[in-house]
Amino acid sequence: MVAEGLSVEDARKRCFLVDSKGLVIKSRLSELQHHKLNYAHEHEPVKSLLDVLKSIKPTGIIGVSAQPKVFDKAIVEYMAEINARPIIFPLSNPTHLAECTAEEAYTWTKGKALFASGSPFDPVVVDGKKHVPGQGNNAYIFPGIGLGVVVAGVKHVTDDMMRIAARALADAVTPAEVQVNSLYPPLSKIREVSSSIAKAVAEEAYAQNLATKPKPGDLDAAIRAAMYFPSANVGAAGF
Repeated sequence: MVAEGLSVEDARKRCFLVDSKGLVIKSRLSELQHHKLNYAHEHEPVKSLLDVLKSIKPTGIIGVSAQPKVFDKAIVEYMAEINARPIIFPLSNPTHLAECTAEEAYTWTKGKALFASGSPFDPVVVDGKKHVPGQGNNAYIFPGIGLGVVVAGVKHVTDDMMRIAARALADAVTPAEVQVNSLYPPLSKIREVSSSIAKAVAEEAYAQNLATKPKPGDLDAAIRAAMYFPSANVGAAGF
């Protein structure tokens, strides 16, 4: 949001946290952990997640609670009631700790959900339309960032590099994947995706004078050459 023009303060005002005691608000400052402080807003106390949603009317919900089924039918249906395309991201791992399943999210929203999960889920068919859930896994991001860092000899990985990597990942999703509601490319494309991310990170490093290695004449070729390809013989000795 900041990259698209909002101030840090205004961006934070658009993000709300809910913990085991309810909505994170300023009247709870003395009991809050450090990472919650910047997102403690002026608001009356609200305990239940559904009541929080009814009060703040968010466009999306992200679950990192490791509390299974927190996104129940009432929660998900309400998100679909107030949003044309509700964002439902149950990111907790492993699968049995997910806040809801892909089938629940797509079924309860009648296929409207923009869904991604921390655990893998099988495709879901709702009213004859196939939905392929994306997996919000850091395996998409970190190899590409590391590859870009190695190729350019990056001195420091900045917040902007993380944002640029995320944008490169989003750009890797094809129109065909969008048609089946997949927000991520398939993991079978991980090398291609990692190359794109590595190039974006390296370009940012060169632009910001954070690279210690000369820029290659053919950056794409340099990235491909730096990729690790396991030998077919690895493991032959019993590993």
